[in-house]
Amino acid sequence: MAARKPMRGRIAFVATMITGALVLVVDQLTKAWAVDALSSGQSRPVVGDLIRFHLAFNTGAAFSSGTGATWIFTAVSGVAAIAIVIFAWRVRSIRWAMGLGVLLGGAASHFGDRLLRGESLGNGYVIDFIDYLGLFIGNVADIAIVGAVVYLALLAMTGVPWGAARAAQADQQR
Repeated sequence: MAARKPMRGRIAFVATMITGALVLVVDQLTKAWAVDALSSGQSRPVVGDLIRFHLAFNTGAAFSSGTGATWIFTAVSGVAAIAIVIFAWRVRSIRWAMGLGVLLGGAASHFGDRLLRGESLGNGYVIDFIDYLGLFIGNVADIAIVGAVVYLALLAMTGVPWGAARAAQADQQR
């Protein structure tokens, strides 16, 4: 008889996918709002000069670097999203699943933007609209990616197990 897959793994995977979908939807809705509500070049204060809404179309990476290599960012974000899904399939921890879901949502949203928002497939742009002190402009997906990376790093540094074998190992050490 075939071994049954633990239900916890399925729940963690579904949690990753639902969380990722929610982040993707929120990011896309806020970008649609930004395009409708803000004119290009217009700046609206949100928290004084600390945070402003300022619409920008970014074909590059962070700080608009690499604007001539959009297809590379498209490929990287697509590979990242696939890698997250593959890893999430093995995760048994809800805490890890939630962090991976947030990361997946941000990566998938950037992949979709770069794949579909442009004159040719894979050479699109990301809509940015949250201006931080005039230093850089980002979006909800950027916040999700950075927040998820910090959260996942904290889980790893504090030894929170992500898989069944690692959870059993941690239980034996206690």
